[in-house]
Amino acid sequence: MFLFGTVGIPKSTHKKPGGTIGGITRLRELTLEALENGWVRSVRVSEAICAEIKSCGINNQVKISVHAPYYINLNAEEDEWSKSRIRLIDAAFFGFLADATDVIFHPGSYLNQKPDLVLDLATRRLTECVMELKSKNITINLRPETMGKSTLIGSIEDVLKLGYQIDSVLPCLDFAHLHARAGDGTMNSYREWSDLLDLYQSYLGEESLSHLHIHLSGIEYSNKGEKKHSELLKSDFRTQELFQCLKDKGCSGRILCESPILEEDAILLKNLWEGMQ
Repeated sequence: MFLFGTVGIPKSTHKKPGGTIGGITRLRELTLEALENGWVRSVRVSEAICAEIKSCGINNQVKISVHAPYYINLNAEEDEWSKSRIRLIDAAFFGFLADATDVIFHPGSYLNQKPDLVLDLATRRLTECVMELKSKNITINLRPETMGKSTLIGSIEDVLKLGYQIDSVLPCLDFAHLHARAGDGTMNSYREWSDLLDLYQSYLGEESLSHLHIHLSGIEYSNKGEKKHSELLKSDFRTQELFQCLKDKGCSGRILCESPILEEDAILLKNLWEGMQ
């Protein structure tokens, strides 16, 4: 029901060939099935390399997504937004060439403005990006990520409203971020996750829970929200309760681990999930 993998290439990727190609082959060796390729600083890849990534992913049966550069803000001033737009479009264009199905991105900051007003602007700008990609026959999902601080665009309501209003936009559910966002230890129980997934389905439809894109790790946080990702077993995150909820709701899709011990925790997650079936 879920494919498991890592956000970024595994730590144990062999030096040769290394990079994304080596990461894909290492994931297959580890019996993991998905990679979120981390283009988080910039998109520096050629069309030829994208063709190699596509071929390697297909041959190894590893599904590809990409994480766009961090420096994207749907609420930026106009001159900065033009740069953000290029980063997002480039990630989508080259991701599509590499056979990626999804582009995950951080949607930006409220910049001390009212979330509703910010979301109106974000919706218009993201709609324009989708229209540009469609005009170029680029078929890929844009996935704004739920974020771990309340000052950032990326509440569950934010990403669901964007997904509801814009075709080819779907959330990336980072459950660790959602747990950390309020800074009070909430969003860490079966009932809270059940309510969240019910809300997800109410916005995006009956089939929406069958193609989730999830980030998962431990998390350290304060009353101001996320501090940093951590190992699953060193966190208070209730992974087994979350998995029970996902199972009971009939969810499927991909679960990508971004803990400091990427593939070790990804394998832990896969084994936990398979042990519940």
